[in-house]
Amino acid sequence: MYNLMQSTIAESAEISGVELHGGKFTKLKMLPAEVNGGINFIRKDIADRNNIIKVIPSSVSSVLNCTTLSNTAGVTVSTVEHLLAALAAFGIDNINIEIDSNEVPAVDGSAEPFFKIIERAKIKQQSSPRRYVKVLKPVEISIDDSYAKIEPSDQLELDVTIDYDDKAIGIQNFKIAPNLKNFHDCIASARTFAKFDDVASLRACGLSRGGSLLNAIVVDKGKVLNSEGLRFDNEFARHKTLDLMGDLYVGGPVIGRVTTFKGGHKLNHALQVALYGTSDTWKFINL
Repeated sequence: MYNLMQSTIAESAEISGVELHGGKFTKLKMLPAEVNGGINFIRKDIADRNNIIKVIPSSVSSVLNCTTLSNTAGVTVSTVEHLLAALAAFGIDNINIEIDSNEVPAVDGSAEPFFKIIERAKIKQQSSPRRYVKVLKPVEISIDDSYAKIEPSDQLELDVTIDYDDKAIGIQNFKIAPNLKNFHDCIASARTFAKFDDVASLRACGLSRGGSLLNAIVVDKGKVLNSEGLRFDNEFARHKTLDLMGDLYVGGPVIGRVTTFKGGHKLNHALQVALYGTSDTWKFINL
């Protein structure tokens, strides 16, 4: 992840599947992009207005159960965090992502399918230096009983603690200084999850319409309902770490230590707003 130079993918890569929240079948294609092009989603189903959504902090328009990005024309793309986490792991700076709907496919509810197709497409180093966000001073925020802090470090470090009342989840912690190998081994395959009692209310709000035991862990009264069980004992905390990594990458590669308690997309975004809203807490650097 600590590349000196920018990179993109060497070949195009495609993936498709059902949307976790929208429930529609959607196709996604990743294409190489030029130096300093950044990460861009391109809505191929929209032709009457600007259909390009840049992955930058100001594009975040909703953090309700997933991260949603939008442009000034009101064009959106949601559930971007798992794909962005995989891009972060490979250190990809420039890529165009064509999609025929407003939500990234859930696939199996983790980042592993995205990791695999990016791995097959291979990485191409480019000619311009890579720019990192270096944290200079600690920034802390809290929302109700959730808490987040980002502070200086010489690498990206993530320390995630969750606390759920369902005994199947309970209190879990996961710490990692992610690189390509340990992202794949320890984070990529951790799946999104939900409590069974929450599914009906989520669907009533227009969410989780494509959610199933094929793309999420579902727990109920202390039990995991998925017949295959968990991929890790603390898969829930690992997935929250995956989400955090993807959400952070909206602002680009970060060098700093991030600690969260009872976090989620709302907290992750609020931490970025607090960090980037103060000019003396961070700076851009080249390694």
